[in-house]
Amino acid sequence: MNRKHRKNKGRSARLQSVTLCISTALVLILLGLVVFSTLMGRNLSALVKENLLVTVMLEHDMGDNEAQTLTRSIAQRPYIKTIKFVSKNEALKEAAQEMGSDPTTFTDGVNPFTSSIELTLKSDYANNDSLKWISRELKKYPKVAQISYQRDLIETVNENLAKIGLILLVLAVLLTIVSFSLINNTVRLGIYARRFSIHTMKLVGASWGFIRAPFVRRSVGIGMLAALLACVALGFCFYGLYCSEPEIVTVVSWRELVITGVVVFGFGIIITAICTCISVNRFLRMKAGELYKI
Repeated sequence: MNRKHRKNKGRSARLQSVTLCISTALVLILLGLVVFSTLMGRNLSALVKENLLVTVMLEHDMGDNEAQTLTRSIAQRPYIKTIKFVSKNEALKEAAQEMGSDPTTFTDGVNPFTSSIELTLKSDYANNDSLKWISRELKKYPKVAQISYQRDLIETVNENLAKIGLILLVLAVLLTIVSFSLINNTVRLGIYARRFSIHTMKLVGASWGFIRAPFVRRSVGIGMLAALLACVALGFCFYGLYCSEPEIVTVVSWRELVITGVVVFGFGIIITAICTCISVNRFLRMKAGELYKI
């Protein structure tokens, strides 16, 4: 009878461990998806901002050599991401391709276009406030006629990206709270079955730390296994995303994947350890009579 009881008890403990591992892995997968989406959204935000074009129009009497010298000077500024000099002849060729005819036929052979400098800014500077003082600074250079950029587009992009970032942040906070509750309940159910063993060890004089230690080690092991399963599942998700959209590599690098994996592993270990300590401490504070009432 005792052997059968121990066998059933061991089977029940293994089932509880499997249940805790699977439920924790599912929660960690959701958390990993939110972290990955947040990192991808941040990179996508930077990519969009760094592709917003700013055009520096030069005066008509400025020669190409002088303009190229100016381009090299502007390229040294800390806010420049990319810079390109467009000569009068290049501007004429681009206009002819777009129009399907040579614009000089309407100007008696005179090139109506001026040289320009096309540049993109680093993401931190791609907003209207920064562009105002950048425009003032660029206009101080000699023979700079005009600075043009799409003010409304930049403002719209920044507003939309800010809203998306806020939504992802709220989702991350809510998911963290929900995941903590789910894992805590699952851990508590596993420890509940051994509440009388905890009380027995307390009666024979074992310290709280000594009683908690095996429960914490077991939960941390399960948390690490759950985190590993979650990382494998997330890896398959990313591979599927890459197969359907290969250009995703322009937004996501190995750095984002490593950060997501570290967060998943860290959360899996920390949350299971904390939940275990809370649950064990709860039963340690109870008296013998209270253990029968829960």
